[in-house]
Amino acid sequence: MQAAAVSSTPDLERLRRTMADCQLRTFDITNAAVIDAFEAVPREKFVSPADVAVAYSDAILSASAGGTERALLAPMVLARLLQGADITAGDKVLDVAGGLGYSAAVLARLAADVTSLDVEAGFAVSANGAFAALGATNARAVTGPLEKGWAAKAPYDLILVNGAVEEGYEPLFDQLAPGGRLIAVVRHPGQTGRAAKAMRFDRLPSGVIARKWLFDAAATTLKPFARVPAFVF
Repeated sequence: MQAAAVSSTPDLERLRRTMADCQLRTFDITNAAVIDAFEAVPREKFVSPADVAVAYSDAILSASAGGTERALLAPMVLARLLQGADITAGDKVLDVAGGLGYSAAVLARLAADVTSLDVEAGFAVSANGAFAALGATNARAVTGPLEKGWAAKAPYDLILVNGAVEEGYEPLFDQLAPGGRLIAVVRHPGQTGRAAKAMRFDRLPSGVIARKWLFDAAATTLKPFARVPAFVF
């Protein structure tokens, strides 16, 4: 009897469920809507072709366009950030450094309107193509400087910064609606690896920005928000 051929093609749907069970649920992610969104969005559509087989690993994957490289947040970090953001179905969201659009596609299942912002037009072309293929009509990708946000759609109920920030992100608070939130991984001087802090910033009705620590996290620092080295004599 001839042995059945063994397929080398990964079962991506099974891997997606495994990601939810073994990465999200074990990292204190209990919000059913967030987990459902991650189980519904095919992450393999938003990674480089070479990374499709590892699309659901806990590694930080990267993609590039026009000479700019963008690292995806690990699924468990992104999911816990979104859980900490308390997203509602009517929220308008800005996704800063959205890259190929994965986080925006997840957000599109949780919020009413999502704008993914990145600096290279190639990211927007790929992201918009993926949104169209998935029927995510409430998401679109645009091109512009990360540090300037996207004033055309402001104010936002939520701004997600897709990576670590060190300084220069505070002007984004001006694009938050009263009661709006900004979530990001903040790295202070001397912090490396998971020593950085996932933070939530709330714009109070008075305009004051309140800060809340969510959890320790690892993320790649975004160049526009990197600390400028101090001049040493």
